[in-house]
Amino acid sequence: MAALRIWLRLKRATALRAGGAWARNKCQSSFGLLFDIDGVLVRGRTPIPAAKEAFRKLVDSRGEFQVPVVFVTNAGNCLRQVKAEQLSEVLDVEISQDQVMLSHSPLRMFHDFHNKFVLVSGQGHVEEIARNLGFKRVITIEMLREAFPLLDVVDHNRRPKELPPATKDFTQIEAVILFGEPVRWETNLQLIIDVLLTNGSPGDCVRTVPDPHLPILACNMDLMWMAEAQMARFGHGTFLVCLENIYKKITGKDLKYKALIGKPSIITYNYADCLVRKLGESRGLDAPVCRLYAIGDNPMTDIYGANLYNRYIQSAHKLPVPAKVAAGGMLEGQEEVPGIGPVHEGKLAGSAIESCKSILVCTGVYSRHEQLPCDPSVSVTETVFHGHRDFHFDPSLVEPSFEVQDVNEAVDLVFREENRD
Repeated sequence: MAALRIWLRLKRATALRAGGAWARNKCQSSFGLLFDIDGVLVRGRTPIPAAKEAFRKLVDSRGEFQVPVVFVTNAGNCLRQVKAEQLSEVLDVEISQDQVMLSHSPLRMFHDFHNKFVLVSGQGHVEEIARNLGFKRVITIEMLREAFPLLDVVDHNRRPKELPPATKDFTQIEAVILFGEPVRWETNLQLIIDVLLTNGSPGDCVRTVPDPHLPILACNMDLMWMAEAQMARFGHGTFLVCLENIYKKITGKDLKYKALIGKPSIITYNYADCLVRKLGESRGLDAPVCRLYAIGDNPMTDIYGANLYNRYIQSAHKLPVPAKVAAGGMLEGQEEVPGIGPVHEGKLAGSAIESCKSILVCTGVYSRHEQLPCDPSVSVTETVFHGHRDFHFDPSLVEPSFEVQDVNEAVDLVFREENRD
């Protein structure tokens, strides 16, 4: 990483870009930028051409950001430092881990769960990720499968050849954390359901369905996301749809979440808000950050979330921040939104932000020839709302403040808006 930093600085030291000059002259700027990654800056592992040009306008000749920038992604299969290094290479700009917010980042606030035995689901180094977030007692799906090999039998080739001895002294699981879509969906779906039905002891028989079931913390509700393929691909939101419907079919009851984290959750945007303001303070801006611009490609997550947070902060300036804040939204002073429930552990911090404007780009999930989502109960001819089950549809929340072609146009638009002040 040190070599990369030197290379980036040498590469940019010979020229002062117009955008960097604007930022340098506007160091008293009172706005910050929230960038989505997939579909805005990259498609899979392929950089979107407009991204490098956009970021040249945000740094000075030394490659230092003159506007607070935070990357807010629903991806969560790596550590912040790894994602920062990937972005640095893609954008030719030095990105620190303090500028990166993954879908699971707000779990750092959920201290009441950090000492519980938690089952984690996802892919990649999920155990390392969980421990990095503060969780001390972590059990992965693979650990669970090894302890109870008779539970995972969909794939006949993975079934044990001989009857294994019974597992003894297995620690009872106290909560389930869903980081992202796994590789073997059938294994994760089966074992998570087993844990919920047995109240954390999957070696036991199911006598009665626990009510309530174990707490579930779910990160990343994206139904679809945009990679190199022409069509959007399944996201973790699709996995959640499977889990919710299997649980409902087996038990006759709705699966309930302790918290839904990641865009479009208010908690996620509030956490990003805090990061932006800290960056502004660390850079010695003359004025505190008071306006946010959120740039994304997905109306159901990026735009919905930014607009929901804007609605929340408009209310928050009139009302005290409640002790309990809903994961999906808090409107008109409610402490709980029907169908979502309160988050007791993840407290929202007070904010000096006055507005959060949403900017929709057309290089990812959304393109201009498509219609914005609507309520399917109103008209079956319109695009179906792909938001999570527990987020109520509101047409105004998927309508962006601005629509542009790509991230470079988005940055130019922000500059124009700010120059009007």
